[in-house]
Amino acid sequence: MSTGRFILQSSIVFFLMLNVYSVRAQTITVDGYFNREFKKDKSGNLKRFHYTWDDQDNTGFYKFAEAFKLNGAQKLQLLETAPTLANLKQTDVYLIVDPDNLKDNPKPNYINQQDADQIAKWVKAGGVLFILANDSANADLDHLNLLGAKFGMTFNKDLILHVTDDAHFADGSLNTQGESIFKTAQQIFLKDVCSISIQKPAKSRLKDKNGANVLVSARYGKGTVLAVGDPWLYNEYVNGRLPAEYENDKAMNDISAWLIQQIPVRK
Repeated sequence: MSTGRFILQSSIVFFLMLNVYSVRAQTITVDGYFNREFKKDKSGNLKRFHYTWDDQDNTGFYKFAEAFKLNGAQKLQLLETAPTLANLKQTDVYLIVDPDNLKDNPKPNYINQQDADQIAKWVKAGGVLFILANDSANADLDHLNLLGAKFGMTFNKDLILHVTDDAHFADGSLNTQGESIFKTAQQIFLKDVCSISIQKPAKSRLKDKNGANVLVSARYGKGTVLAVGDPWLYNEYVNGRLPAEYENDKAMNDISAWLIQQIPVRK
């Protein structure tokens, strides 16, 4: 093959790769309606916190945002109103994290049947949904299960991978080898998680040593749902605080890449 022909073919392949990549809008939206928490800053002003992209404290998703960007996300945003087909239209990946109970918010926005229907329609049309729940003491699972039921998932009011303190990290250890979502992470750490019961179309991706489902997924229409029983990937557990054998930072990158890969190519 001549040098000129090789360069031309390489250029065509590169262009096609860019074109396929670009048709994925890659807008990542985190819910700010079902989880809506505030705290006072040093000046006494109320400030939004917990699982927001710009929160660099232990409570935030700043590190997760960086992982999405490294994997090609073009826009990260916060949705502070109830999700609808209309306001999710430009979203490719939607995260619902730790929905508020009365302990978190005196007036929580509970997921209702209309919300569940709207989100399910969005997923069916090709949306990618990542649900990060929590144990029942710290999240509203009753209303979250209205949504989970759409995809064959039930978030249980139990507590698995219970870790009492930093001297017992091993109690939250999970081996991820063999699970295709995790391309680089081999061992991860989760703490105080709710298990997830499943029926079709959901399937298990990771189980604890007792066989309880920790991470599950489902194909639903043209879309994809991934769910875990804990907020898990917030800064506190991906910022290097954990012992070196726990590769949550790699898992965060693997999850980000996998979610983006599930976005249907739009022609």
